Amino acid sequence: MLRKFDYFIILAEMRTGSNLLESKLNMFVDLLSVGEAFNPNFIGSPKAQNVMGISLMDRAQNPIPLLEKIKQPSQTIHGFRYFHDHDPRVLLPCLLDLRCAKIILTRNPVESYVSWKIAHQTGQWKLQNINRRKEASKIVFDAKEFLEYLTRIQNFSLYLNTRLQTTGQAAFQLNYEDLQNQDVINGTAHFLGSTGKIEAVKTKLLPQNPVALSEKVENFPKMQADLAQIDRFNLAKVPDFEPRRRPTVSHYIATPRGALLFMPVRSGPLEMIRQWLAALEEVDPSGLLTDFEPAALKAWQQTHSGHRSFTVIRHPVARAHHVFCTRILSTEPHQFSRIRNILGRFFHIKLPENANDISYDLVAHRAAFMQFLQFLNANLSNQTNIRIDPNWASQNQILRAMAYNAHPDMIIRENEMDIYLQALALQTGYSSVAKVPAEPSHTPFTLDEVYDDQIEDLAQSAYSTDYTTFGFGRFK
Repeated sequence: MLRKFDYFIILAEMRTGSNLLESKLNMFVDLLSVGEAFNPNFIGSPKAQNVMGISLMDRAQNPIPLLEKIKQPSQTIHGFRYFHDHDPRVLLPCLLDLRCAKIILTRNPVESYVSWKIAHQTGQWKLQNINRRKEASKIVFDAKEFLEYLTRIQNFSLYLNTRLQTTGQAAFQLNYEDLQNQDVINGTAHFLGSTGKIEAVKTKLLPQNPVALSEKVENFPKMQADLAQIDRFNLAKVPDFEPRRRPTVSHYIATPRGALLFMPVRSGPLEMIRQWLAALEEVDPSGLLTDFEPAALKAWQQTHSGHRSFTVIRHPVARAHHVFCTRILSTEPHQFSRIRNILGRFFHIKLPENANDISYDLVAHRAAFMQFLQFLNANLSNQTNIRIDPNWASQNQILRAMAYNAHPDMIIRENEMDIYLQALALQTGYSSVAKVPAEPSHTPFTLDEVYDDQIEDLAQSAYSTDYTTFGFGRFK
């Protein structure tokens, strides 16, 4: 029978039962797990000198030859155990290899944490003879330490799942309690490609601390109280349905002589900053560097030692009003005419026919802007058939995209531009500091004329991630 897999990897953490799982799989004549083959501190097991003829020293220099030996087709399907802190050079090749079977073994993180603390206290990581069991005093639960432990294993789990999902693979999922079910063990072996089946055979490994958590933890009531404060299910998370973005480095603006790089957020004070940079350089705005490609951006960074990059974020209400006025209200060429028509036809937003439409008064403008904010709320939640355009995408998502190529050294709020831009200019060697010009009005009605509690509430619903991430309060 043609095998689906050449080898396997057991993805687990310490104290999840990976030793027990390995010992049971190794009872099958055509399966052999060679232990923690890529543990940085030893090879296979603490007392082993080599695995499959490869020493710890050789593996430390290059782990791939050992991986190749493990995956080499033979009558026996080989595998190994891998934890989050093992040699990272072998993880990605295994995750991308469709001929590698993945077993993901998990355990209640509180139980594995307590077991890990006890093992550290006693120095006993395996138990094969009950007479050699080392007694441990109760451990003290440390909430901060546990949260760090939980974060590590959750981040590793998230990475594994994402890699498997994006490559169209499924792992064989096991929980610690499953290891006592011989039918599940046989099923696991069958998944790996074993042709054998074993009856319930007691392994040499014994449970080390088979008592309730309350008997293992000295400050058990405090542990219960601390665990109640840990948001394991991420209930405080603000839902985010926006697609991940790539940075638009072509819109970045750099000074040709100085060392300032502006990484703009769409619908922010772009033109104001462009004019300010030109004034610093004493050139026309057309003399600034833009239309970057990633390679050109990297070259600019390498040739401008001490460069500073920055971006400017705008209050969500002001940014939404700006994009509404400049992109939606405007009937000028190159604006969003198709989206404007859809908003009118399907979202019933009453927009002016043209710039001279006298029926479009202050009341109409306020009503249309409120409807646009309601549209943004639905659009940013991925509930419309209209693209989430960078002009109104959340600033949080846009800044996350920037990190693909460069992090801004400074994130400046628009109402603090004068202070922080002056400091940036002085840091990068400019002797005279230009003033940031005022932004021209783009509409017959300003935001101040229509702003009220209703508009603020609508903006906070649409841009909750920006309010939370950047600490925005009310607009005024």
